[in-house]
Amino acid sequence: MQNILIVGAVVIIGVVGFFLLQSNGETIIGEDAAMDAATDEAMLDIVRDDMSDETTPADIVTTAIATPELSTLVVAVVAADLAETLQGPGPFTVFAPVNQAFEALPAGTVDTLLLPENIADLQAILTYHVVPGAVMAGDLTDGMVVETVNGESLTINVSAAGVSINGSANVAIADIITSNGVVHVIDAVLLPATE
Repeated sequence: MQNILIVGAVVIIGVVGFFLLQSNGETIIGEDAAMDAATDEAMLDIVRDDMSDETTPADIVTTAIATPELSTLVVAVVAADLAETLQGPGPFTVFAPVNQAFEALPAGTVDTLLLPENIADLQAILTYHVVPGAVMAGDLTDGMVVETVNGESLTINVSAAGVSINGSANVAIADIITSNGVVHVIDAVLLPATE
């Protein structure tokens, strides 16, 4: 199992980098976003250098794998047994939390969610970050409500400061095009309502 997670993480890191490569004209949204434009551009330059031979976009998972800042998300997707689904035809829109977003959760949360007995909870959280269809940043409007794959809804807030999801996660990089959808990088983990 541990070998599968390691292989999955490596694959996801490669995919994320490819995603960022494909976002050559990426949209940085909001002045208060967790990742600043200079950091994003430096990261994209490294990915572009490493993957200059690529001509077509990779799928969502492959793009995430290629992006070191999304490595925790990749490990979680593999542990939740969702990698194959997110490599499917889609299209999907994924709000992808960066590693720092997972680190901001209470201590031990990620380790607990990665345990096999908690796969249902992990799947519920991860599918709360996925919306059916390809929703580009230009399609988002203030107060817009979108239904996620797990059946719960997200509320989109658009203002002069940028785009946020549920008033808690800011979109740092938007419109990363993949072969099966689009990824928007966010600075916080979205948690579905508890009953």
